[in-house]
Amino acid sequence: EVQLVESGGGSVQTGGPLRLSCTASGFIDDDYGIGWFRQALGKEREAVSCLVMSEGLTYYADSVKGRFTISSDNAKNTVYLQMNNLKAEDTAVYYCAADSSVCPGPMEYWAKGTLVTVSS
Repeated sequence: EVQLVESGGGSVQTGGPLRLSCTASGFIDDDYGIGWFRQALGKEREAVSCLVMSEGLTYYADSVKGRFTISSDNAKNTVYLQMNNLKAEDTAVYYCAADSSVCPGPMEYWAKGTLVTVSS
């Protein structure tokens, strides 16, 4: 069983930065895909960014390329999402998720979500 705990959500002004953290516990190794998804009010959940450490693979949604960066600190079992130049359309509940074989995809494990609000 894998447990994921997020932190770092909150309110920020347009153009500002915010960093989300996701700490994993339980059985998780470098073959896992771990990433961030988001769901805005009235919209479907979408994949934002993913990382598969064993393969050195990263994924970014087109809407966040060049603004968001995913990274990991293996010693802390933590994955970060650095979000820069935030826009109003980035407002959503952000979820950290992990899967033993794929990311993005039908993820096996989900955190509870953290709200990010971007306003002018």
